Amino acid sequence: MLFEGLTIPVLTAPAGFLSETGDIRQSLLALGLLLIVAKLAEGAFRRLHLNSILAYASAGIILGPVLQSLTGWSIQPTGHIDLLLTLGIFIFFFLIGLDEIDISSFVATLRGHYFLAAIISVVFSLGIAALVTTDVLLDTGLGLTFTEAMALAGILSMSSLGIVAKVLADEGRLREPVGLQIFTVVVIAELLTLLVIGFSIGEHTHEFSVLSLAVLIGKIAGFAALAWLLSSRILPPLVALLQRIIRVPQLSMGLLLGVLFLMVDAAEYMGLHGTLGALLFGASLSGLTYQVRSEMMPGLRSVAEGFFVPLFFASAGLYFSFHFVTMPWWVMLALAFIPLAGNFVGAFLGAYISRLPVPYAVASGLMGKGVAEIALLLVLRELEIINEVTFSFLVLVMFCYILLMPSIISFAAARASRRQQSTLTPSDIPRGIVRFVLHDITVQDILDTSRPYPGSAMSVRDFTEIWATPQQHDYVVLDDDAAAAIISIGMFRYLPEDAWAHTSLSHLMRTDPPVAWPDEHVEDVLQRMAEHHLTALPVVDRKSAKFMGALTSRDILELVLNRERA
Repeated sequence: MLFEGLTIPVLTAPAGFLSETGDIRQSLLALGLLLIVAKLAEGAFRRLHLNSILAYASAGIILGPVLQSLTGWSIQPTGHIDLLLTLGIFIFFFLIGLDEIDISSFVATLRGHYFLAAIISVVFSLGIAALVTTDVLLDTGLGLTFTEAMALAGILSMSSLGIVAKVLADEGRLREPVGLQIFTVVVIAELLTLLVIGFSIGEHTHEFSVLSLAVLIGKIAGFAALAWLLSSRILPPLVALLQRIIRVPQLSMGLLLGVLFLMVDAAEYMGLHGTLGALLFGASLSGLTYQVRSEMMPGLRSVAEGFFVPLFFASAGLYFSFHFVTMPWWVMLALAFIPLAGNFVGAFLGAYISRLPVPYAVASGLMGKGVAEIALLLVLRELEIINEVTFSFLVLVMFCYILLMPSIISFAAARASRRQQSTLTPSDIPRGIVRFVLHDITVQDILDTSRPYPGSAMSVRDFTEIWATPQQHDYVVLDDDAAAAIISIGMFRYLPEDAWAHTSLSHLMRTDPPVAWPDEHVEDVLQRMAEHHLTALPVVDRKSAKFMGALTSRDILELVLNRERA
């Protein structure tokens, strides 16, 4: 034959490459099925008015343990999927920090009755949950160290602001005093609990001691300061500069993701868990202006909600096991109900002691939970703090919370709203509420251009008798040339009262104050008020600098409480 004796070389791949190719194919198959089933399930669950997190986790359960029991085959997480899930954890906690935690609001409430209510609730509920996660009173057989038990107790006792805010927003309660009170207490309680959990997870690999506690707290404070400096002082101007120079599409999103992963790595290097680093970085970015966030976030949010978040929560279903039925019945009852009861009682006591008007509504609000808890349970499972059986049962408990708690919160808030006839002051509004109520609202949408203003020649005595009102500390004053200035009530204490009648406001007013522009978003103006410790700002035209009116924190409060539902 013509080719007899001719050796034809055959291209062969290394065995490792073939194995890697097989793993990639298996990962792609798993990813494709998980995402398709998860998004289809989300559509079906939305028709039933159920949370999308339940849909994602149900997709994982269907493709995991259910499919395994029916056919003997199921989707198995591979190394490639585990990497994506790890990225999803960091992005998810970054979004929690960005959307649900506002450091400035937290600091502003430190000396208020809302902070007292939250800290009493957190300490009490954490202590009750620790009774079932440690062997101090009940030996539930979890076999956890002290710091591991505190991490799990924090998860069982925490409240999810995402669920609470969605229930209140859907019911229109965020514009009512009751809703604002619930929201504020939950904001503070969630941050406190997350810090406890972050500390406990970070301390997981270290021997617990007072010195290690002090060192870790110092690391958390230092990392938070670094994240704030980077996000508020370095990143925004750097992005703006680079966009002018190189004009790369989606530059801000790429830089944000890159910095996020660098911050996670920095947190791990400092001995903190990466989730805490992502959370604090997101919280530090919450102070960015509306314009900057609107430019940087849409792309990341689309990737997160379309890919990482569904995959992340579907993995909870993949790791789910029906072997939890082997747990003793009394252990299941203890894990399911004792922390929940501690949550309610602790929140009620905190609200009652701090003299909030409707303690039962606040207590019901702090029982909203399920979403962030599932994410943290995945972290504990990854760290091998809890086993498959405990993880599966607690995920099932969180499913029940997600299904039942929104109705309870809605009922309690509606009942309290009908009974409570109270008012709020501007200082009662946390800045975090603005994102839920004042989205896309600009200054010109609420500016009253017909409002009169005092003149700088008016005496202090006349001003206090005619213009001064309770709950407002700063006022816009017009000088003779129609230039705007600000007079603060606090300045009057430096002036003897017998001099009020013949002292004009011009001697005490603050000239060249910070201003607002009519096309500016209200959220940014409120942030500027907080930065300068003012409750009123003059509004001027961008081009002519002509005075147009004033915006006060009272105006924003009225908008929050009275804005019609869209």
